Amino acid sequence: VQLQASGGGLVQAGGSLRLSCVASGISLNDYAIAWFRQAPGKEREGVSYIMSRQRRIYYADSVKGRFTISGDSAKKMVYLQMNALKSDDTAVYYCAAGPPTILSAWKSSRQYRYWGQGTLVTVSS
Repeated sequence: VQLQASGGGLVQAGGSLRLSCVASGISLNDYAIAWFRQAPGKEREGVSYIMSRQRRIYYADSVKGRFTISGDSAKKMVYLQMNALKSDDTAVYYCAAGPPTILSAWKSSRQYRYWGQGTLVTVSS
């Protein structure tokens, strides 16, 4: 199993980026994908979650209305469209795969078995 995240970069505040996560060795019909991020000196936090087969999508309050998660099970791809970026969004972003979970648990990193290597998003103010 391998997850590979890409799409990070440097963007000005108010700008947009789209992150991609490609999952090999698993089916997105069986596994949920979540995006996490970790800023310098801070704990890793859940950003968004998708379980396509169950049509479940969750967002952290800090990104609701600005970020959109989507998936393509056939291509084994999950995307995170990030708009109206703020300096607080600066972090390394990781995608992770795990069994389907529920609203109260999706932000826990312990729910996820597999992790990608991370992609750096830097938002300049």
